[in-house]
Amino acid sequence: MTQQNLEKYLWGAATALRGTIDAGDYKQYIFPLLFFKRICDVYDEEFEKALQESDGDLEYAAFAEHHHFVVPENAHWNTVRETTVNVGVAIQDAMRAIEKANPETLYGIFGDASWTNKNRLSDATLTNLIEHYSQHKLNLENVPDDQLGNAYEYLIKEFADDSGHTAAEFYTNRTVVKLMTMIMDPQPGESVYDPTCGSGGLLLNCALHLRDEGKEYRTLKLYGQEINLITSAIARMNMFMHGIEEFSIIRGDTLAQPAFLENDTLKTFNVILANPPYSIKAWDQKAFTNDPFGRNLWGTPPQGCADYAFQQHIHKSLDKENGRFAILWPHGILFRDMEAEMRRKMVAEDQIEAVIGLGANLFYNSPMEAMILIGNTNKTKERKGKVLFVNGKDDVIDNKGLAYLTEDHINKMYQAYKDFVDIPHYSKVATTKEILEFDGNMNINFYVKKDNSENEISFPKAFKKWNEDGKRLNESMNNLFELLN
Repeated sequence: MTQQNLEKYLWGAATALRGTIDAGDYKQYIFPLLFFKRICDVYDEEFEKALQESDGDLEYAAFAEHHHFVVPENAHWNTVRETTVNVGVAIQDAMRAIEKANPETLYGIFGDASWTNKNRLSDATLTNLIEHYSQHKLNLENVPDDQLGNAYEYLIKEFADDSGHTAAEFYTNRTVVKLMTMIMDPQPGESVYDPTCGSGGLLLNCALHLRDEGKEYRTLKLYGQEINLITSAIARMNMFMHGIEEFSIIRGDTLAQPAFLENDTLKTFNVILANPPYSIKAWDQKAFTNDPFGRNLWGTPPQGCADYAFQQHIHKSLDKENGRFAILWPHGILFRDMEAEMRRKMVAEDQIEAVIGLGANLFYNSPMEAMILIGNTNKTKERKGKVLFVNGKDDVIDNKGLAYLTEDHINKMYQAYKDFVDIPHYSKVATTKEILEFDGNMNINFYVKKDNSENEISFPKAFKKWNEDGKRLNESMNNLFELLN
């Protein structure tokens, strides 16, 4: 199949659910079913390969076969396909059996969808879904990892389009992800962490970035935490679908119970990329005041806005010798009064390297303008005591409220970050002293001034225009008097 045909085929299953369940719930059924089909087809492919290598000797083939994942005989796709009554029970039992047979890699990966609720999904609906996916083999020979991985990302995007306001919980605009990844430039062997990883797009793109550069991407250590069960499962499936197996994505609340610890303190990472949930109110502010991991470096954020709780968690999780971060935030964290003291302390630490302002609608299904906050624990000598501000809000294409960056936009902003110089009306290098004199206010408009040249008029031009306007006024008045006389 071509990439387009594969995407159409995979999306076809979702169309069968229209009218039966809410569009925002498609993902909790379609993704697990697709992953179930994939691992069963690959399992069969691996057995066939072992059989060929053993010249048809079944006993030797069973001894020689090697599987990515174990699929128990009674939990195979074909077994479920033969079921006509209580199909949901058969699907659920098969998925649980596969998780149990692969406890170290697949535990909990199929999520907690209500397969047995016939009021939601009848036997007929589930049978149609199974038959739809049974049309093609999704083994490695027919659909390589790259092709299926791209199709999986396509599905994530389509589900985000259909999910309305909940899309931002699991999807980050992939053009912004590319810019963030280019700026971070992860290297083989480094550790990459996303404390609010959603469907895993930021982590995944770090590996793909290395692969596209012809570098060894398998040595990259990927870590993610995600509070939502089905979203964390989608992230794990996303990795496997792309052929990436060295990762650790854990479900949990990063602020309340950070998942990655070393010697009772936070594990540190070379690269941190994130698109945290912004301005959340339901968090344990009281516990953060006496945080056992020392994350309240600059203070405790207000109950109604946990943004600086996440930002402090990120700073505390950075490798002290070579730690970088790129975080997608709304502009508010740059200038809100309620966080002024924490922001001053953050600036004074001199780990902020750049602030890149982006256009509107790049937060999924939100008109809010976004920006990327970039930091580094090992700033070069030339960048110490300085912060680059880039105003890229006009570098965006808005397509009916769903904006994206073009390659030219991405390269323009990336080059501005690399060059780290003043560009009239686009970028400005400010000193931390200058920022602190603004009371820590990092509003990009304070530093990058708009181009008002079209509206500016020199004194000679203004004087000439005043004379011309006066003459025209006199002429019109004389004409008026002549008519009156």
